[in-house]
Amino acid sequence: MHGNMRTKLVSGMKRVCGYTAARRLFRDKDGSAAVEFGLIAAPFLAVVFAIMETAIVFFAGQALETAAYDSARLIMTGQAQTQGYNQAQFKTAVCNKIYGLFNCSGSMYVDVKSYTTFASISTAKPITSGAFDTSSFGYTPGGPGDIVVVRLMYQWPVYVSLLGLNLADTSGSKRLLMSTVAFRNEPYQ
Repeated sequence: MHGNMRTKLVSGMKRVCGYTAARRLFRDKDGSAAVEFGLIAAPFLAVVFAIMETAIVFFAGQALETAAYDSARLIMTGQAQTQGYNQAQFKTAVCNKIYGLFNCSGSMYVDVKSYTTFASISTAKPITSGAFDTSSFGYTPGGPGDIVVVRLMYQWPVYVSLLGLNLADTSGSKRLLMSTVAFRNEPYQ
């Protein structure tokens, strides 16, 4: 056989066996970016949404803290007591300080209690076996010089759960945001 004929025969056999086609397939880079994006997109978007949700929950917690301090001042200065506020009216005053971020009608809870000493104050979240427990909530703003604790709680819905890490701490995929303010009432008249 001539050298040229032999080269054509070997070349033809490689094509028949798929050797050249496989080599061409591995060398071809068309569409590789789309495939790589497809593999990375889902985990990337999950992480982005988890970061966004964590940031929003943190921001909501800070807004609740501000509302708690501002509304606790109504009790500390005696304004709530002298105007005869009950729990619903105090909750309305709290909701007036929170703009657009919270749904006050259903998920906002207010607990105001008087204590004899600062050491007897409980600051634990009212969660029992994963359930939010509101049975001990009340409204006792105390009088002049009394120690009072104002707790605002909001059940924030959680949507993203990533690799078993979940922000939810109560049933129904919700996180209990809680702000606690402890103070001694001023000697108001």
